Amino acid sequence: MIHQRLALGLGLGTLLAIGAASTALDIKSRHDAAWVTSSLDILQRTSDLRLLLSEAEATSRGFALTAAQPFRAEFEDVRGRIPAAFAELQRAVADSPMPTQLLSQTDALINRRIEIASDVIRMKAASDRAGLEALASRAEGPATMSAITANLDRFATEQRALLAQRSATSKATGSLLLTIDLCGLALLLIIAGYLIRRAYLDDQALRASLVRSEAEAVSLAERAEKQHFDLVEAHEKLRHSAEILQNTFNSMAEGVLVIDAADTVVFSNPAVEDLLGYRHGRKLSEVRARLRVFESDGVTPIATHDLPTPRALRGESFDRRELIVHQPDRDATLRLMISGRPLRDAAGGITGAAMVYHDITMAHETERLLQQAQKLDAIGKLTGGVAHDFNNMLTIITGTIETLAEEVRDRPAAAATAALIGQAADRCTELIRHLLAFARKQPLHPRDSDVNSTIVDIAKLLRPTLGEQIEINSILEEETLIAHIDSAQLANSLVNMAINARDAMPNGGKLLLESRRILLDESYAAANAGVTPGSYIMIAVSDTGTGMSTEVRDRAFEPFFTTKEAGKGSGLGLSMVYGFVKQSGGHIKIYSEEGRGTTIRLYIPVPKGQSATPAPPEPPPPRGEETIFIVEDDLLVQDFVVSQLQSLGYKTITASTGVEALAKIESGHSFDLLFTDVIMPGGINGKELAEEALRQRPGTKVLYTSGYTDNAMVEHGRIDQAALLLTKPYRKSELAWMVRRALVGLAENTSIAEEQRRAHS
Repeated sequence: MIHQRLALGLGLGTLLAIGAASTALDIKSRHDAAWVTSSLDILQRTSDLRLLLSEAEATSRGFALTAAQPFRAEFEDVRGRIPAAFAELQRAVADSPMPTQLLSQTDALINRRIEIASDVIRMKAASDRAGLEALASRAEGPATMSAITANLDRFATEQRALLAQRSATSKATGSLLLTIDLCGLALLLIIAGYLIRRAYLDDQALRASLVRSEAEAVSLAERAEKQHFDLVEAHEKLRHSAEILQNTFNSMAEGVLVIDAADTVVFSNPAVEDLLGYRHGRKLSEVRARLRVFESDGVTPIATHDLPTPRALRGESFDRRELIVHQPDRDATLRLMISGRPLRDAAGGITGAAMVYHDITMAHETERLLQQAQKLDAIGKLTGGVAHDFNNMLTIITGTIETLAEEVRDRPAAAATAALIGQAADRCTELIRHLLAFARKQPLHPRDSDVNSTIVDIAKLLRPTLGEQIEINSILEEETLIAHIDSAQLANSLVNMAINARDAMPNGGKLLLESRRILLDESYAAANAGVTPGSYIMIAVSDTGTGMSTEVRDRAFEPFFTTKEAGKGSGLGLSMVYGFVKQSGGHIKIYSEEGRGTTIRLYIPVPKGQSATPAPPEPPPPRGEETIFIVEDDLLVQDFVVSQLQSLGYKTITASTGVEALAKIESGHSFDLLFTDVIMPGGINGKELAEEALRQRPGTKVLYTSGYTDNAMVEHGRIDQAALLLTKPYRKSELAWMVRRALVGLAENTSIAEEQRRAHS
């Protein structure tokens, strides 16, 4: 190995020395060649100058002999080229003093010879024979040309001698360079031979070593293959775990959001994207700009620096902070429970934050409805107790008044006072009766009653009572509807609701009375406290009046609550109806919209044991794979519809307002059926939304839904006669059949029941 290194070092040194010497000699050889070339160039330029001078002299002499103009023109051309040729020759020998001095002497001679030639041409052209003869007699032209020729010959001789010297030097340098190259090549061949010999010996040793290494390589390959298999298996487990984690986050109902220290979203699951519109890679400042956030009271706004994400990025940790988030572009308000934690690196610096958003909007609404029912129940118990005690005292008062009236019959003033007290007691008795009705403690006399007959009788009574400006219509179930109720109290309830409807229509309008047999299922019962699933007789009273706000609707059943002017209402009418329905084991529901009217539905339970022939088993509801666009402002109902349709195989997209729905339509969302509530907040109702959708996408299929009855919707002009309407509440099977009917475009007069019977058969 040492000998090889020495040989390589010697070879490298030799190569470097030869290279340096060759480079130096090559540079010198190039320099010599350049000088040779320069000498040749100077000789060529001297020859060119001689030729030009000869041409100038010849053309001058030719013109002097013939006076031909071509000679003169050629002379002028040659005369113009001589200075440039002489100047180039001077530049070529500028670095040599002797040739330069010689050329300087020759320059004056050349100029004089050109002048003489020019004088000859001028005199010939002027026919100046005397001048020509005088010029010829002096023989100055030939003498000057001889001097020029002598100088140029001397100059050329010196340049040829210099060329011979430079050529000899260049040849000597080339020979020396060739000798050095040959010697270096011979030395390199000797070193190469030595290295080849050593390489052969080393190759023999290497082959022996390779033979020994092959066994070890096989063993290493086996171990590497096993390690690769283990690595692939570990990677597959990691990938599977990542998929499980990703699917878990994506399927969570809670929104999960992870941001970095720059306030940029690095992870968000579909739930938080649907809740607040966060997207991966999007700055939270852009999202916050379109949100209005309040404390849990819904009134106190929250400053930007006190929002959950900035607090978490400051290092704060918090759990279950309740906030109200309003999204103006979707006209939606959410109640969220938010938890947050800062994320830190190994040094403790904050690198981001992790947030969890839990939507409690529906839970809060359910709790509100439950509290409302509990409040009415508590008010009822309190009212019942007070009314019972007052009733006992009024019994004594009314009995005593009768005795007092008999004793003062002969005293007119006292008799009038007694009569006045009696009238007041009667009014108190009526008031107590209403309070007891609300408290569900009035004495009822239930019996099997024909609901339709009661409605028809009340309709006849209402026509003169309500006045000609109110149009009264009735749409009743064709079959006989028997309910075990106090028919007098039912009639009284209908009268109270009709009078309220009349007061809500001061300029006239329409009043619609309806009856229908209906089934309230478990999902409806879960969303409405105190409702037992089963068959009911639905009695609806609809008007086209001023309607109710949400606040008024929530308090409509409270005793003494009224929006009428003082002296025009006691606030006990709907309270009495509420108590009567609840005492009869039923359910009452109000659907209302400001400026659009109101529908009040009474659900009276069907008596147990009342059944006709057993109903045939219901066929399974039809399924589908289309995409349904659900537009529903009630989040409880929206979630119910989404879950039911998805269980039937449909794909769904949702919106809470008409404005939000239009935005999704304009952005190109694809769907097969628009399923929209008719009455919605936000400035665009269901009918207007459907009309705009049909304008943008002709042929769009539409199915309406509403808490108002279908007859009321048509009678009041909310939808067209030919429109498909699914009235709330509805069961899953009714939803399934009506969606299929809307999608496949069944005939208008085909009822759901007929479709079910056809499918079953």
